[in-house]
Amino acid sequence: MDTLEFLYGTAPGRLLLKPLASRRLSRLGGRLLETRASRLLIEPFARYNHIDCGDYELSDISCFNDFFCRPLKPGRRSFCAEPEALAAPCDGLLTVHRIHGGLVLAVKQSRYTVGSLLRDRALAARFAGGLCLVYRLCVDNYHRYCYFDGGEKSPDRFIPGVLHTVRPVALARRPVFIENCRSYTVLETVNFGAAVQMEVGAMLVGRIVNRHPEARHVARGEEKGRFAYGGSTIIVLLEKDAAVPRDDILEASAAGRETPVRLGEAVGRRGQIFPPQN
Repeated sequence: MDTLEFLYGTAPGRLLLKPLASRRLSRLGGRLLETRASRLLIEPFARYNHIDCGDYELSDISCFNDFFCRPLKPGRRSFCAEPEALAAPCDGLLTVHRIHGGLVLAVKQSRYTVGSLLRDRALAARFAGGLCLVYRLCVDNYHRYCYFDGGEKSPDRFIPGVLHTVRPVALARRPVFIENCRSYTVLETVNFGAAVQMEVGAMLVGRIVNRHPEARHVARGEEKGRFAYGGSTIIVLLEKDAAVPRDDILEASAAGRETPVRLGEAVGRRGQIFPPQN
């Protein structure tokens, strides 16, 4: 039994889980990972996680968290510019779920409502019959993220909470996405109508650092923010008939499998899943 199975799957483990999932512990870990001494962790971390450091700009790294949030070198990702393409806002493992009666069926059968996710029933109602795209970032992924489409954004809304891991072992046992701290933006996009783009913190992720907390116009592919150390999740909510995910992603999601994607990759297209009958 590994550590997470013990924490989430046994009674003694669950007793230890509360302090481990606290934001206080994550803030302490974050402070330690911002010390100059934490640079000693970078090389073994990169080697263990098979990170190709050639993809990144590493000239201004003063601590481990600088490395974890490292920027890409120019040209190492291309953000799909075709207006009808639904682009991934981040690197990660993607699953797509239909929203039925306000209910989303997430990874490993963890159920939650859009209303509980957003804590706003009126806003949640706009996404009835729509799509929920869940991008789970692993520690070896690029941990900056972009706006998936351009348009007008609302002020960011932050919802405090705890910090469970977002790995499947936790998702199978806890309503992680509605317990963890999270921040979201309502977007009136150019190509996909109204949407929500949400960042969900996770165990040892003490900070969600968004660049634009205020209302403003944003561009497709513009950097939205970054996560500090740990796994984490981006969730995108789309209205009914706003987009059609790729067939391979739909098939994998229906079978409970995640699809690896990269920032800017086309994961679907604008349009209806089930066109109206003539």
